[in-house]
Amino acid sequence: MKIRSFVTILLIIITLAGCGVKTSGEKGTEIISAKEAVSMFNEDSVVIIDAQSSTNYKKGHIENAVNISRADIVQKNPYPNMLCSPEQLEKVMGERGISNLSAIIIYDSNKNMDSARLWWTLKIYGHDNVKVVNGGIDALEKAGLVKTKTPTQLEKATFTVTGLKIEMLASKKDIKEQINNPNNNTVLLDTRSLDEYNQGTIPGSVLLDFAGNNFKDQTYRPVSQIQIRYLEEDIDYNDTIIMYCKTSIRGAQTYLALYNAGYRNLKLYDGAWVEWAASSDNPIFKPETKVYQIDSSDNS
Repeated sequence: MKIRSFVTILLIIITLAGCGVKTSGEKGTEIISAKEAVSMFNEDSVVIIDAQSSTNYKKGHIENAVNISRADIVQKNPYPNMLCSPEQLEKVMGERGISNLSAIIIYDSNKNMDSARLWWTLKIYGHDNVKVVNGGIDALEKAGLVKTKTPTQLEKATFTVTGLKIEMLASKKDIKEQINNPNNNTVLLDTRSLDEYNQGTIPGSVLLDFAGNNFKDQTYRPVSQIQIRYLEEDIDYNDTIIMYCKTSIRGAQTYLALYNAGYRNLKLYDGAWVEWAASSDNPIFKPETKVYQIDSSDNS
C-alpha cells in the first residue's frame, strides 16, 4: 500500500466538506434508487432484469421482470465464473426479449453482486444503457412493489454484441507485470474477506472487502463515502485499479461502486484468485493478521 500523502488527507477533508473530489468520469450515473427505478418501469424501452438464481426467481420476483441469473452469463472453463462469450450473451439476451435498443434495469437479492456482474458484462460488450437498483429486491419491496411467482416471457428479440472493451479486463500477465515492475499509479485491489486475505493474497495487494461498499441494509454507500473509503488507502481516480476476489463476482460489485463514483481507470482480473492460486509458479503473500473484519458471504 502506498504511504498516505498530505494531498490524500486534504482530498478527504474536501469530500467531507461536501465539495467532492475531481474524478475522470461522471458520478452517480449507474446506480439508481428503488424510487427512481419504479418511476422508469413503465417506459416503453425499459426491460427489468431479475439477476437472482433461477430458483429464487421462481420463489418470487418483481412483476414484469425477466430472469437472467449468474449462471446465464458466465463460463465454467478454464475457471469458474469467467466472462461468457459474445454468442452466449447474445443468445440469453435475445431469448429474454432484450435488444440493443432496450434500456435495462437490474436488481438482485445478493448484496448487489449479481446485478453488478451483469452490468459489467453488458458494459464490456458495448451495451451502456444499463442501471442497477440500489439495494435490489428488498429496496423495491420497500418502495411499494410486490413480488409474484408468475414468470415473465417477453417476445424474443435480437441482441448483437458490438465489441469487447478490453480495457475493462486484466490478465494474469498484467498482474505479473505489476509484481515484477511495480507502477506506483497501479493498485492491486483484493475485495475478498479478511480471512481469505490472511490465508494468502497476490503480492502488493490492498485489502478492501467488497462488503464495505454497502450499508447494513445492503444498499450501496453514496458516492462521497465510496470516494473517502478508497482515498483513505491513497487510491484515487488517477490510479489504475485492478480488482479481484475469488472468481471476480465481488470484484464486479466493487467495480460498479468505483465506476459510479467517477473512477474510470478500472480493470477486473477475471481469472481472479482461483486462477492465480492454481499455479505454483505464481507468488503468494501471507500477510500479518489485520485488526478489522467485515462480514461477507457468497465467496465468489
